[in-house]
Amino acid sequence: QVQLVESGGGLVQAGGSLRLSCAASGRTFSRSAMAWFRQVLGKEREFVAATSWSGISTYYVESVKGRFTISRDNAKSTVYLQMNSLKPEDTAVYYCAAANQRMATTYETTYDYWGQGTQVTVSS
Repeated sequence: QVQLVESGGGLVQAGGSLRLSCAASGRTFSRSAMAWFRQVLGKEREFVAATSWSGISTYYVESVKGRFTISRDNAKSTVYLQMNSLKPEDTAVYYCAAANQRMATTYETTYDYWGQGTQVTVSS
């Protein structure tokens, strides 16, 4: 079993930055693809960013390219999402996810374990 704990969410003004962290425990983190998804109340969960087990391959939804960066520290079993130039439309609950495979995808069904989510609110 894998446990994922997100942190770093909060309230920020438009144009500001936040860094989300996701600490993993319970299995070999370094062999897992990791991803961030987000969900607005009443809407479906949306892919945001993903990284392969090595961190070399990364993927982003078009709306965050150039503003968000996903990274990982396998020694700390932690994945990060650096969010810059935040916009009100980035407001959502952000979820960390881990896969039982090394290669990342943008599909929710790839990921087997999920965190509890952290709220990000961007005010205009």
